[in-house]
Amino acid sequence: MVSLQQSLKQYFGYDSFRDGQEEIINQALLDRDLLVIMPTGGGKSLCFQLPALLKKGVSIVVSPLISLMQDQVMALQDNGINATFLNSTVNFNEIRQREEDILAGKIKLLYLAPERLVSEKFQQFLQILASTVTISFFAIDEAHCISEWGHDFRQEYRQLRQLRFRFPHIPIMALTATATTRVQKDIITQLNLKTPAIHRFSFNRSNLYYEVQPRQKRNYQQVFNLINRLEGSGIVYCFSRKTTEDLASRLHQDGISALPYHAGLSDEVRSKYQNSFIRDDVRVMVATLAFGMGINKPDVRFVIHHDLPRNIESYYQESGRAGRDGDPAKCILLYNPSDEYKIHYFIKQKENIQEQKIAYQQLEKVLEYAQTNYCRRIVQLSYFGERFKGDCDCCDNCLNPKDIEDWTIEAQKFLSCIARTQEKFGIKHIIAVLKGSKSDKVYKYGHHLLSTYGIGKDKTVQEWEYLGKSLIYQGFLNQSNDSYKILKLNKESWEILKSKKQVKIAVVNTNSSKIIDNYHPKALEVELLLQRLKKLRKKLADQENIAPYVIFGDSTLKIMAQMQPQNLKSLAKLSGVTEYKVNKYGNYFIEEIVYFLNEENLTVALPSNTQMKTLQLYQQGLTIPQIAKERNFAVSTIITHLTELIELNQSIDIDKFVLSKKKEVILKTIKEMGEQPLKILKEKLGDNYSYDEIKLVKAWYQKMNNQN
Repeated sequence: MVSLQQSLKQYFGYDSFRDGQEEIINQALLDRDLLVIMPTGGGKSLCFQLPALLKKGVSIVVSPLISLMQDQVMALQDNGINATFLNSTVNFNEIRQREEDILAGKIKLLYLAPERLVSEKFQQFLQILASTVTISFFAIDEAHCISEWGHDFRQEYRQLRQLRFRFPHIPIMALTATATTRVQKDIITQLNLKTPAIHRFSFNRSNLYYEVQPRQKRNYQQVFNLINRLEGSGIVYCFSRKTTEDLASRLHQDGISALPYHAGLSDEVRSKYQNSFIRDDVRVMVATLAFGMGINKPDVRFVIHHDLPRNIESYYQESGRAGRDGDPAKCILLYNPSDEYKIHYFIKQKENIQEQKIAYQQLEKVLEYAQTNYCRRIVQLSYFGERFKGDCDCCDNCLNPKDIEDWTIEAQKFLSCIARTQEKFGIKHIIAVLKGSKSDKVYKYGHHLLSTYGIGKDKTVQEWEYLGKSLIYQGFLNQSNDSYKILKLNKESWEILKSKKQVKIAVVNTNSSKIIDNYHPKALEVELLLQRLKKLRKKLADQENIAPYVIFGDSTLKIMAQMQPQNLKSLAKLSGVTEYKVNKYGNYFIEEIVYFLNEENLTVALPSNTQMKTLQLYQQGLTIPQIAKERNFAVSTIITHLTELIELNQSIDIDKFVLSKKKEVILKTIKEMGEQPLKILKEKLGDNYSYDEIKLVKAWYQKMNNQN
């Protein structure tokens, strides 16, 4: 008997399964109902494609988008697998031919939209298919669409509940990349799954870097600078069609290949643009939410949200289109508080009160994500019922840590108030009691008579709210999952109340808020500053004849480069910085940081990622041939990088690569002949001088002239 691994190799070319795939496939082969919640990039499609090939009959796959089913069918056919789809893009004669092939047993996977699947006419076709060729199972992809609690609820998906009644003995496999506990239960109920095997994987995408930046007034320049510093292809999501069109047009004018994508474009144009992006004919897709669901492009290196998403699930899905190949990718959200009011407006347009209520709850969680000072994965993953310890080292908050303060006393006040109100209220009411509110609700329950009434007047509402959320994030307090968000004490809560456990929270220090507010983490800028600080540290260490780490460890320099303190008081708060070192070395490092931040044209003179990698190796002392070998590039390419870095005002010492006597002759020739192409200079200088040497000296000479 052929093993699953052999089949995997045969049909898909893989030598081994990803985590969880093999167990899911084995259960599918046993005709079990299944619910699979697997993050994007986890190999979800294989979980129904392989068993479809191994089971008798044809498997029916429900897919919400034409582009999704076409992409998957094309990929399957390219592997020699008999798959097809039926949708509105196929003419009548072709549909008839495909149906004949299906009934002849020539097709193993059939992709359909939910509308076609549940139509009466097609149900008749399915009845014939089930009684002849047989239907091996139904696979409901993007199954969250069936739930009103899901981020992309679609009415047509609700009709899929008919499948169990019409085909009671055919197993159903529901699959999605995102589903809260509530949505999971709803999927099981709506599809009437029979004791399904539930496979739920971590939602954590460890290869994705998450960051939130305040959206600047000149937000186009902000987006342009971000894209200019990022490598590879990317998506920029916008709230409106107008912003989408404007951004795409300006990016194109400024030399970044970009196209718009929104529902106002014709199907033909959208399809054309989407293909251009998938095939790397265009680097950036600027799109509304109409773009992306089911896009199979695995190498999207960045996703930028120009506006606040409406809910965490949408953001998780949209940002998750980056890095599907498992390689590092960046997800950046540009946040402006005014976005909240725009979303409020659209929520109010919903006629259904229940839908409004759900939308407001979802918006509240997005705001938590945008505003938190903790690891962003804590907020993101908690939405899906997953507890994450934080310290992911792959979000802006973890890489740019805030001040940690002891708030144990405040936490005791907060938790005591919860206990005295009998654990029946949410955060807002607890804060009202602590702040000594005279609201009707406080007096109605007699909470103005409690000992905790008014004991929290020294903190703002925002500070108490942040403490409450911090306690929940850290697992020191429970919160109900319903719309009431009732706070409940747990074991850790009582340990805090008994002073057996401390509470420390990350806060934005008011004395250094200017630095934090103005700091927008940019990996290249941080790396450049870090290298500058290392050079300064080495210089000081050499003067004292000591090892550089004695002055400051690397971890301290990294934090310094990230936080960019501009005064001694801010510097003293960083990890690894003592008062003695502030007094002895502080001014040197502050001067270097301030000088770096004030350099002319810093925002537009940063090296590209590939130039940066060459610069790092050069700063480590490698020779040009060594750098070329390390990067698997030609020596001439490294020379080009170095000349470009010289032009970008980076500190490159060409004396390491060109003998001083040769340098003098080349300089003399350049001065005599003026601005001339390399070929002319080479002919004048002769065979004793290489193009590489001339190129480096010319770049250095031009830099000197520009500075003068």
